[in-house]
Amino acid sequence: LSVGLIELNRPKALNALSDALFSDLIHATETLNGMDGIGSIVITGKGKAFAAGADIQEMSEKEFSDVYKQNMFAQWADITKISKPMIAAVNGFALGGGCELAMMCDIILASSNAKFGQPEINLGIIPGAGGTQRLVRSIGKSKAMEMVLTGNMIDADRAERDGLVARVYDGREELVEGAIGMGLLIGQKSQLAVRMAKEAVDAADEMTLEQGLNFERRLFHSLFATKDQKEGMSAFLSKREPHF
Repeated sequence: LSVGLIELNRPKALNALSDALFSDLIHATETLNGMDGIGSIVITGKGKAFAAGADIQEMSEKEFSDVYKQNMFAQWADITKISKPMIAAVNGFALGGGCELAMMCDIILASSNAKFGQPEINLGIIPGAGGTQRLVRSIGKSKAMEMVLTGNMIDADRAERDGLVARVYDGREELVEGAIGMGLLIGQKSQLAVRMAKEAVDAADEMTLEQGLNFERRLFHSLFATKDQKEGMSAFLSKREPHF
């Protein structure tokens, strides 16, 4: 299966995530998610940044009643409802909402010049789209606290070492090629198994260990009712490539 590539394209604003841009992003991901020929989705940024956060100009004029009544950022969670694997290819800055968007994806890859951070504290606010929640689950409480309370950025090597990033590439071109290559590899697998694997891993954050293990077993059992399981095991025993 092919890979859907989405490029955030507000380079003059370092791809700041305005309401309009994020609405377009949600529409693009939902469209690709519904296409049978697409196995995974890669999100990257045009220019020097992945996304340098939410649009501060847009936010600066809002009052409490505005953000409360519109439940600001709630719609961003639609990204996490995409059933196909999502790969964030982070080049340059991924700050604030940009870091939060990357963490909504299933796999984060980075170029060597990538910078991650939650600098909202410098604006008199806190992360509002998952930064205080997903960051803890990725790198642990102490390191998450450091980033959230100081607003300091971390580079790609530390992000990989801390567990936020899966792999680091030398430059943007290598990064995007690597992300697409990973997506193509995922596209060769059983798509039922891929979807269930994603569900099982995502459930780990929401369930107790006992609940998660039971959920995993039930998904594992259910795959024995599929043609893909028969083909995969037959191909392994026959020493040939499977055709899912």
